[in-house]
Amino acid sequence: MDKDVWVSVAGLQFGDNPDGEKIEIFTPGSYYKKNNHHYVLYDEIGEGADEVTKNVVRFDGDMLSISKSGFTNVEMVFEKNKRSMTNYVTPYGTLLVGIDTDNIDIRENDDSIDIDIDYALDINYEHLANCRIKMEIKNSVSIDDGM
Repeated sequence: MDKDVWVSVAGLQFGDNPDGEKIEIFTPGSYYKKNNHHYVLYDEIGEGADEVTKNVVRFDGDMLSISKSGFTNVEMVFEKNKRSMTNYVTPYGTLLVGIDTDNIDIRENDDSIDIDIDYALDINYEHLANCRIKMEIKNSVSIDDGM
């Protein structure tokens, strides 16, 4: 993998809507590997806001964490068949978030990494939704060649 990458993150929440609510971003980022851990860094601009949230994704084997800092602040940990708790700090207040990871699948190729995560999300111990994250990290050169 190259240092310069394109990051695609698609999230789907299955709450009251059986088709789910989809959230998607596609943005440039940076990638590196250190001590057998993969790192992906990218910025995210909030919908309807100019504030930037910096994201650091760290993964190895069957564990992935997403740290967000800026407009929102949180560190979410996804590990198969494990529960994690975290505080999600927003400008409107802090939420206690529970994450029950059902499955995490990380597939690495020469020029891309594909990640799928299925998890249950709760807020203040109340089940909110079953969720899915699909993340694709691709060398920026392979994206540029295809356009």
